[in-house]
Amino acid sequence: MAATIKFWRRASQPLVGRMVIAKAWVLKKHFDGLPKTTDFDLKTIELPNLKDGVCKILWKKMENKIPYKSRFSVEFFMLIGKILRIVAGESRVTALRMNLQLKDLGAGISEVFYFKKPYSQRDMKEGDVMIGTQVARIVESKNPAFTVGTFVVGNKGWRTHFISDGKDLHHLPSSWPESLPRSLALGTVGMPGLTAYFGLLEVCKMKPGETVLVNAAAGAVGSVVGQLAKIGGCKVVGCAGSDDKVAYLKKIGFDEVFNYKTVKSLDEALRKASPDGYDCFFDNVGGEFASVAINQMKKYGRIAICGAISQYNDSVPQKGPYVQFPMIFKELRMEGFLVSRWSDRRKEGLQALLKWVMEGKVKYHEHVTEGFENMPMAFIGMLKGENLGKAIVKV
Repeated sequence: MAATIKFWRRASQPLVGRMVIAKAWVLKKHFDGLPKTTDFDLKTIELPNLKDGVCKILWKKMENKIPYKSRFSVEFFMLIGKILRIVAGESRVTALRMNLQLKDLGAGISEVFYFKKPYSQRDMKEGDVMIGTQVARIVESKNPAFTVGTFVVGNKGWRTHFISDGKDLHHLPSSWPESLPRSLALGTVGMPGLTAYFGLLEVCKMKPGETVLVNAAAGAVGSVVGQLAKIGGCKVVGCAGSDDKVAYLKKIGFDEVFNYKTVKSLDEALRKASPDGYDCFFDNVGGEFASVAINQMKKYGRIAICGAISQYNDSVPQKGPYVQFPMIFKELRMEGFLVSRWSDRRKEGLQALLKWVMEGKVKYHEHVTEGFENMPMAFIGMLKGENLGKAIVKV
């Protein structure tokens, strides 16, 4: 649920002093299970004139403008529980409340029931603008640090225009080539890419020759995880939810890939892909997949907990086995993380990712939906797994 927008305007049509009416998608009703289009409402907001030190950033296509490509990317964070997902380098997450209902299963193992509260219910109220991140071009400014024409990354939600004092904006890397879509600043060379970069290097601590497992591998984070692991000299096993996604992952260099929706046994599919087990597991899914995969970790394996896609839309909590036995006897290390932990290294990560993209070592794919009016449908489609790569709305 983020936005990537580009604006071009003719100098003969200054925006100074012009009243601007923004459109914005707001949360009409808190989600109950999978979001519905009726949970959103499209509103208009009148923006004030600029004051010193602020700049105006517009998404909306205005009359007689030079054509442009405007894009909003779509994220999971509205539905997240625990510290399992990150949005644009910021902590947009919900604490997980655990209610343990112990039931003897004959082997000293009990069941765990996870109760989570969506971010939208914890930190948002009905009527608030939907949260999101954008890449946009500044079209009017009274802030010398952000001149007209500058491209920035902001976090201002599902809206066509906004005003900022610059404190919440990031410039795109100065080395960004004109030939590269700036929308990648919300994907491969943005928060998802940084999540993959630091998750692998600092949490998984991958080493050359190891085997890395990543689920939701065709997503914005997972696809970068696999490619960075290959750059690091690892064998990579991925899973995805369609044959087209499997084919794409093989094309970009994954060693083994399978469609988790069509395999007869997830356990057998994982063993076939890597009979010796896994050194690193980058988990975007949680649920049943994580419960099966943890038993196939090698001794001293590392698990990076990034997301829990399988649980985001649950109205009834899932239940799963405790992880203590494999954690103890295989001496595993499992760690949840937020990419904001490495905010002081943001520049390092972006420069590395941009370099690999420009060299062709990291490839990307964007799933594009047309029209600002289709933001809710794009968000819902992403949650259903309809996207290959980063989900983007083009305005």
